Amino acid sequence: MHSIRSKILAAALALPFALAAVPAKAGDIVHTAAANPEFSIFVKMIKAAGMEGTLSGSGPFTVFAPSDAAFAKWPKKEVDLFLNPAKKEHLVRLLKYHIVPGKIMSADLSGKKSEPKTVEGTMMMIDAMSGVMVNGTKVVKADIAADNGVIHMIDKPLRPEVYRGSF
Repeated sequence: MHSIRSKILAAALALPFALAAVPAKAGDIVHTAAANPEFSIFVKMIKAAGMEGTLSGSGPFTVFAPSDAAFAKWPKKEVDLFLNPAKKEHLVRLLKYHIVPGKIMSADLSGKKSEPKTVEGTMMMIDAMSGVMVNGTKVVKADIAADNGVIHMIDKPLRPEVYRGSF
């Protein structure tokens, strides 16, 4: 009896250590963003654009995702305009401009300037000489890990050149 009790006690004490050794799964870009309440508008846009499958795919992707506070800097009617189903192609283009193929961590950017090509097809300017700026927009939270890439939170939505001043 004493032996069984000792084994049960030993197993109960060892369980937390065994579970701690199992790494937590981050989830794909969509699930990682959806788990963060600061990305609710961005996730809503991903779903409205029908891009969940792409951003849940194998990737890897680097996503410069505006927070809800970033979208608050835009007029509400502009956010609503992009969410209008009749403007879906504009929303898809806008979102693709926030995505770069590959996984680019902040350490990869540090002390450099670069111009990666976005999934939308145009270039973006990243200046990481002092902090990280993407087209003049500040990265406020970097290296949010996902299984298929990384998310960097930015303080304003990015706009492809075609949309500047048109909405």
